[in-house]
Order: sequence, then structure tokens, then C-alpha cells
Amino acid sequence: MKRIIFALIAVCVASVGFIINADGNGPEMTFETKTHDFGTIKEVDGPVTHTFEFTNTGNEPLVIINVNASCGCTRPEYSKEPIRPGKKGKIKVTYNPAGRPGEFDKEVKIRTNGNKRPILRISGVVIPK
Repeated sequence: MKRIIFALIAVCVASVGFIINADGNGPEMTFETKTHDFGTIKEVDGPVTHTFEFTNTGNEPLVIINVNASCGCTRPEYSKEPIRPGKKGKIKVTYNPAGRPGEFDKEVKIRTNGNKRPILRISGVVIPK
């Protein structure tokens, strides 16, 4: 009986949290742009970097929990500090073209304490050595 009551309480608490965030409350990432095309780059020139800027357009602090790239050739960097409502943040994405001639199109997935799971994209063409 105690387990059933505990399970019902847990479901109610989770539901209330979802309803609160569904109303537009909470943190929200709004990016200036979610894609970047590096164009044509030379493999011998080494890694290239782009910084994606965003604003927390929500009404609670935004915490980036994790940022994952679709392959090991792409390395994201991000702030571990909460971003207050109305403030800007950055996610820096570096692509290493070594040994990867030809076209590329990579995803960077973002997990935050908000409801949405933004995806950034980088692309380009690598000219071999």
C-alpha cells in the first residue's frame, strides 16, 4: 500500500512539473542561428571553430546539462554556469577535418533543464592534403 501511495505521489509531482513547463514557464534557449556552413576548408589548415549564441528567453535560469556531437571529429564546449533569464550564452563547436576529405554534415544535440532539445548543425567540404 505504501508503494502505491508513493508511486501516485511521484506521478502527481512529475505531472505538475510538466504542466508548469508546458505553460511557457521555465528556461528556453533561443538561438540566433542553429546552422553554420564552414564552406570549403583545407584539411592541412587544421580544426575550424564556430560559436553559436543563444538567449535564455524563459523566466527561469537555464542549465546546460550536456552537449553531444554526432562524431568524435566534432567537439562542443559550453558554459557550466546557469544562464539567467534574458542573458546570453555560447556553445563553441570545433570540427577537426584531419583524415576526413569530402563533404560533412554534423549534428550537435543539446540537453538542458528546459522542455526543448535543440539541435545545432555544422557542414562544409574538406579539401584533402
